Amino acid sequence: MRDTNFLIENNARHMWHPMAHPAEMQAVPPKVITAGEGVHVTDVEGQKTLDAVGGLWNVNLGYSCQPVKDAIRDQLAELPYYSAFRGTSTGPAIELSYELRQWFEEDGLTRSFFTSGGSDSVETALRLARQYHKIRGDRDRTKFLSLKKGYHGTHFGGASVNGNANFRRNYEPMLAGCFQIACPHIYRNPFGETDPAKLALLCAAALEDEIAFQGPDTIAAFIMEPVLGAGGVIPPHESFMPLVRDICDRNGILLIADEVITAFGRTGAWTGSRLWNVRPDLMCTAKAITNGYYPFGAVMISEKVVETFENNDDAFGNIGHGYTYSAHPVGAAAALAALAETKRLNVADNAAVRGDELLAGCKDLMSRHEGVGDVRGKGLMVCLELVADRANKTAVAKSVMADVFEKTYEAGVMVRVSGNNVILSPPLILTAENVSTIVTALDHGLSAAD
Repeated sequence: MRDTNFLIENNARHMWHPMAHPAEMQAVPPKVITAGEGVHVTDVEGQKTLDAVGGLWNVNLGYSCQPVKDAIRDQLAELPYYSAFRGTSTGPAIELSYELRQWFEEDGLTRSFFTSGGSDSVETALRLARQYHKIRGDRDRTKFLSLKKGYHGTHFGGASVNGNANFRRNYEPMLAGCFQIACPHIYRNPFGETDPAKLALLCAAALEDEIAFQGPDTIAAFIMEPVLGAGGVIPPHESFMPLVRDICDRNGILLIADEVITAFGRTGAWTGSRLWNVRPDLMCTAKAITNGYYPFGAVMISEKVVETFENNDDAFGNIGHGYTYSAHPVGAAAALAALAETKRLNVADNAAVRGDELLAGCKDLMSRHEGVGDVRGKGLMVCLELVADRANKTAVAKSVMADVFEKTYEAGVMVRVSGNNVILSPPLILTAENVSTIVTALDHGLSAAD
């Protein structure tokens, strides 16, 4: 790699960054991360920082997970790539499909379709949902329903079911036939409801109303995150996802669980669906499946959907979809090693314990900083929503959010700011001492919003 001066001089000069304005990146160059160890990263200036973002929700096992690194190295030496298109397969992909069937048995998911990441997984699930109904002769079931504030990636399919205008407006028109309903967000909802259980019922009723309006026989699937992530870490009441499952069943609609963030322990349960005792028809996974060390994902498929495809004997059952890097052998090898470590370390239990500590610490910060309007979370998914005025829930200026980020970083912790939200998604190997470090740094950073 070139020297430090080269990196600083050329930072953001020749590449555009995802989820950022190119001009802003040039005016205020991004942090250049050059090393990672454990739960810490080091920047080009040599500052070591606790990574409370976990890469991007995905480095669950931290930056020093040697078994995954070894698996990638060994597989590169043995077979760096081969296609999984019709007629060929590789050993790691076959083994991973077997392991994932065991892993997701409790969720009722028995088959895998491998992808290159989360957006690919969502796109795949949406396509399979439409195809499922076509095989069954329900050719009018093409529409998708989802939640406002939900995030489902950046492909046109995923962007079309997204519930956040930031990911839609500049790319409209979106895919036709996609509709969103209010999500069960206690802090901000159109009903003015503050009781979580009542809000769940109101949102479920809104879903039923939309289904009736659209026509149940026109809807292919409802897609949701068990805990909304990028939209601001919104955990629904425990009754909400079961209510959705029941509504989907009564109307012949598939339920897609977008667990790109929540699968593999982040919520304190091995899957977000399992957290709420729901079995989805399709589940999107990625991120932590390789600990972020290799771009990889998997759509997990329920037996109901499996039977429809595998018992089909005409062209409607042929899957005309896939990616060059689907079932990549290096990614599959990385996933096998990551799953083994995830299970060995029992990170779901640690996420539950450390998450409670982190949430409590952030609520204590709320009592001391007027700029914090709300604190919410589940497991190691926590959000502090900042406001200029608590009574009116007025948004703070973008410059204030930037100052909070910088002050927290100066204090030794990397956080993610998105709109008015400070989002925390640290590695699941976090310790109690790490939690204390995050809270202390946030205390310093939030002074910018007071």
